Formats: sequence, structure tokens, C-alpha cells
Amino acid sequence: MTGDKTKVKTGTKAGSRREFLKKAGAMTAGVAGATTIGAPYVKAQSTPIKWRLQTYAGAALGPHVTKPAVDHFNKIAKGEAEIELYYADQLVPTGELFRALQAGTIDAVHSDDDSMAAPVEVAIFGGYFPFATKHLMDVPVLFAQYGLGDIWRAEYKKAGGVVWLSACGQDACHFNTKKALNTLKDLDGLRLYTFPTAGRFLTQFGVVPVSIPYEDVQVAVQTGELDGMAWSGITEDYTVGWADVTDHFLTNNMSGAWIGSWFVNEKKWAELPPHLQQLWLASVDACHHYRNYWYWGGEAKLRATGDKLKLTSIPNEEWATVEAAALKFWDEVAAESEVKKKVIDVFREYNGLLKKAGGIYAAA
Repeated sequence: MTGDKTKVKTGTKAGSRREFLKKAGAMTAGVAGATTIGAPYVKAQSTPIKWRLQTYAGAALGPHVTKPAVDHFNKIAKGEAEIELYYADQLVPTGELFRALQAGTIDAVHSDDDSMAAPVEVAIFGGYFPFATKHLMDVPVLFAQYGLGDIWRAEYKKAGGVVWLSACGQDACHFNTKKALNTLKDLDGLRLYTFPTAGRFLTQFGVVPVSIPYEDVQVAVQTGELDGMAWSGITEDYTVGWADVTDHFLTNNMSGAWIGSWFVNEKKWAELPPHLQQLWLASVDACHHYRNYWYWGGEAKLRATGDKLKLTSIPNEEWATVEAAALKFWDEVAAESEVKKKVIDVFREYNGLLKKAGGIYAAA
């Protein structure tokens, strides 16, 4: 804009008035700035960010293994974001979770890699990889201290569209069945609901793996389609109702802890403000903590006081055959790719240390 500008000379009334107004404005701004520091919380946006999360767990188990993280996040997010929780197969079948997440049909997932058919090298280690762990605490140790977290993160980055966030352990893989299992021969012909990799391993002992929707499992035992499950520990059996339709619980386990993870759509994760990213990670960690003591306490209490499942055991010398077969299985998997070999090498190193440590660390 061009033209003459009115100049104010110092010392005139007009100049003094303008100088006063300028100073008053500066003071007002300073007061406003000071007031802002102590102002109450105001939402950053009027429309909350919405996510849809589906878990591998059904409606009875989900409140213990997934819902605590969602509740923790939604409560502290103060309306900035909200996560809607869906249980097993409610939006998409569990076996399609990865593709749905990658495509953005759903925004987040809690599952093991194996069940959701993730097209990554490490998928085979999700769920229950035979004898890879002894206890549920082994899982966070392996991921945080032995490099598995870095391997998983890199594998999902290569797959594209999905971000791997965190992994933690749950219960061991035991067998709950209609008939008592007292010898390895009793496994022959059993139709069991189990994880893909666990089923692949157990076929050499005559087990017939059966894949059906999670919520259909209990009825399948009642109708005779299934003889039982090789899916969980005793805490879960009682919680989801499987202890109501089976009669026996085998104290020998095929793996000491479930390996499951939390995932998010890559685009949705990038769009989430950093403070909400940190809140979600903290919420997941809080859920890990809850699951650790919920499972661990239940395993002890229900074995000691539970009145629905009779405990049986296969002699240690027989079960050693299964452990030996697992080490051979490790060799077969390690030969399939460099990434798989890297993971198997970690399992070998860690399990070697557990044996040297002895005591509870070497317990089966």
C-alpha cells in the first residue's frame, strides 16, 4: 500500500496517547500469556480420532487380555481419541486380520502372527513355537534384551502398511481333553483345536489339527467334532468355558508362553499425535502387566483348587521325546531362511542360559 503515512511525533498528545495504547496492549498480551499457562485442559480437536481394534480373543477372554489396554487409553485420552474394541471374528475372520489391517479396514490388532496369517518370515514363531520358552516372562526378555523386537519391527516394515508395536507373553500351551492323557500314545488320533505351527509340529504324534472359528470351539467339543484343545493354560480353560466341556488337563506343556503382539495400520499410526502414540504404548504395557499376574496367579490357583479338570501327566522320560522332536523341528525351520535362522539362534542362546541358571529358570 502506498501513500502518505501520518507520523506521530514524540511529545504531542496524539503521540503520547498512541504510546500509552501500545504499552497497554503489550501489558494485556503479557497478562493473557501468563493466564494461558494455568488454563484448564482444552481438547486439541473437536472431533476425536477413532480406531477400530480387533483381537484374536473371544468375548470371554478378551476382557482380560485386550480390553484393559483399550480402557486405559480411552480414559486418559480425554476425548482426543477413542478405540472401539471388537472380539474374535466380529469384523473379519482371525485369519484375515493382517490383510484387513494393511488395507485399513481395521486400524489396530492384538493377535499372534501365526493365527492372523501375517505374510512375514517371523509369523511361524507367533502363538506357540515348540519349546521356545519356559515361562511367560521369557517373551518380553527375548524381545527387549535379545533382539527379537528389532527383527519383528524390520519384518513388518518390509511387509508394508503395518507397524509392529510390542510383544509380551501369556500362558503356556497345555492340552485340555475329554479323555485322560497319560502316555504319548494317547495323543494319537486326537482332533485338537490349536495354532497353525503347533498343529504342524504335533501331527508327528498323531494329532489331527482342526481349524474353526474361536467361538465355535466349545460347541465342537460338545458335538464330538473336537476331542479338546492344545491352545492355552488352565486359567483360560476356566475363563472361556472350555473346562465345562472337557474333563482333563495335561500338566506337560508344549511351549512355556504364548507369543502375541500389538499392531497398527501404518498410516493411522503416522497420523496419531506423538503424545497419543506414547499413551497407546503405555496402555499396551499396562495391559501386559495385568495379563502377567492374571495368568500366573490363575495357573497356580486353579491347578490346586479347581474342581472341573482332573490333572494328568505324561512321564518325563516320554515327554523328553517331544522336546527332542522340537529341537529337530527348530533345525528344519532354521534351514528355511536367514531370518528364521536368526530367531532360532536367539532361542538356542537363551535356552542354553536358562539351563545353566537352573532352578525355576530351567523348569519345563
